Amino acid sequence: MTRLDAGGIDTESPADCDGPRALLLEAREVPLGGVRGMAVHRSLPQRPLPMVGAWCLLDRFGPQTARMRVEPHPHIGLQTVTWPFVGEVRHRDVLGSDVVVRRGALNLMTSGAGIAHSEYSLGDDAVPLDALQLWVALPESRRHGDAAFERHENLPVIELGGGAAATVAVGSFAGATSPATMYTPIAGVEVHIPTGASVVLPLDPAWEYALVGVDGAPEVMTDAEASTILDDQSLLYLGIRRSGIEIHADRDTTLFVLGGEPFESDIVMWWNFVGRTHEEIVAARDAWEDPAAARARFGHVTGHDDERIPAPPLPAVRLTQRRRR
Repeated sequence: MTRLDAGGIDTESPADCDGPRALLLEAREVPLGGVRGMAVHRSLPQRPLPMVGAWCLLDRFGPQTARMRVEPHPHIGLQTVTWPFVGEVRHRDVLGSDVVVRRGALNLMTSGAGIAHSEYSLGDDAVPLDALQLWVALPESRRHGDAAFERHENLPVIELGGGAAATVAVGSFAGATSPATMYTPIAGVEVHIPTGASVVLPLDPAWEYALVGVDGAPEVMTDAEASTILDDQSLLYLGIRRSGIEIHADRDTTLFVLGGEPFESDIVMWWNFVGRTHEEIVAARDAWEDPAAARARFGHVTGHDDERIPAPPLPAVRLTQRRRR
């Protein structure tokens, strides 16, 4: 996935990560890769909350009927996590990966120092599409390494009681660990809660968490005397120092859990790049805009000729880090 809302400077700070929180944030609509007629809603980053653990971006493209054509574009310093609900999307990258992203499978791409990929819906007509696209910031120990791609179809499923179940897409949750290769302590989990059920999701008190509304409007008991309704396309930041969170579902509900250890450092995030300094971002952009340098650093996407998404212009002021207090 590629960002087009890249003109701003990331000067915001997250909610203080020093205890439980109940910060409800609505997603905003943003353009995606130059595709017309595609509604993409972004829940993360936001001014009050740039990150949750190592999670630094969350988009949902759907539910809608659309024709996706995201041409080759670059990434540095991150992992992309694609989690489909409806529809099929063809992923191609510089490693020679050529796979169809569909429900039930996790697709994980690690950029390291540089990678490029494209995403097309199948066929020439508009089709039903709905999926989450997430980015995970890579730590210092991995962000300068080689690119990689993984696909996993056998993911652990945890029974939560009352007919509720959780699928661990990445990281660890409730004693189960996904086979996906991650580089920071993290959790990405889809939770289904049937009509009338109540569940308590177990949490690691040292990690921070957020809940993302996918379908249904569950009631989240944020403390002993308060609750919050989690609508579709909204994100509820829970902070840290929680051992669990109770959720009631009046109708069949799907939500996604983001969690992780607070990230090791501040980041600079612009367009499709995650770095630590303004200079790193400028160097990556310059490389992408020069054909020879782009091929050397990012490679060439299988099945494409000269199609590519050009980098937007850099802002006139210095890019700054997203600071955690």
